Amino acid sequence: MLLFAPDILVVTAAVLLDLIIGDPRWMPHPVVYIGKIVELLERVLRRLRLPERFAGVLLLVGTVSMTVGTAFALTNSVRVVHPWAAVALSIFFAWSCLAARSLHSESQLVARALERGDLAAARRHLSFIVGRDTEDLSEPEIWRALVETVAENTSDGVVAPLIFLMLGGPLLALGYKAVNTLDSMVGYRNERYLKLGWASARFDDVVNYVPARITGFLMVMAAPLVGLSGKQALRMMFRDGRNHSSPNSGVPEAAAAGALGVQLGGTNRYGGVPVAKPTIGDPDLPLSPRAYRGAVRLMYAAEGLLLVGWLLVVAVTCKYCF
Repeated sequence: MLLFAPDILVVTAAVLLDLIIGDPRWMPHPVVYIGKIVELLERVLRRLRLPERFAGVLLLVGTVSMTVGTAFALTNSVRVVHPWAAVALSIFFAWSCLAARSLHSESQLVARALERGDLAAARRHLSFIVGRDTEDLSEPEIWRALVETVAENTSDGVVAPLIFLMLGGPLLALGYKAVNTLDSMVGYRNERYLKLGWASARFDDVVNYVPARITGFLMVMAAPLVGLSGKQALRMMFRDGRNHSSPNSGVPEAAAAGALGVQLGGTNRYGGVPVAKPTIGDPDLPLSPRAYRGAVRLMYAAEGLLLVGWLLVVAVTCKYCF
């Protein structure tokens, strides 16, 4: 039983800490240091003047290796002090990989600003959590951006890291966060990163392929539990899940759009350039505070279903181990 207890403890404690505390601003966060690793390696690789696609592969391998290697070394070092010190550090690493409470808190700043009629503040807060231009967005467009980012990040920031945590512990979860951070920093189709960031962007697509689809099905199952439509979530996931430039983001967005009865997608502006995207879902209901709160409930319910399902699998596995 002890072979399973640390895994159960680490995963469950990490989820609870994320739900209760989130990401305190005073706490050192591994993602910040992953970002510093990316910046350092990028500078070194550019100075070496290697072929950019090859340099991009080295950037990917180097960042993931340094992230996982550093966490492994630190965990083993504190284990010398006491085994429970290693467990505590493992919980910290696992906790830092989850972002449900943080996503809720940051998006709620936007929602509260909108509800008190402060459009300028809503646009400003939104600019911290989305990549599109926000300075000219109308209120319905801001609600749409909020629902889209909550739905997409239910996969990237909640379900996917939790899946990797359940499969391989904090080290695998940190490896996933390294890939995710790389994609957010260098995975752009612009002149600077088109070649250097290609490997990171494509690998991020690969590692998120299965988690995104698991997220979609979790949303379908979770929707009736939070007063939304599971039937419509399933229908839209299959109908519109590919209506996105990303091979993965459209799946949870389509499931959320169906569950909420809203239409996502459409034209956004990036760096002043309008980019037309296919729509996702049907505009049966307006984009509003109701839609945003429904997306947040859907996120928490999907995470809860995943945790409960995993705990049941572990319980059955343990039963047959004796």
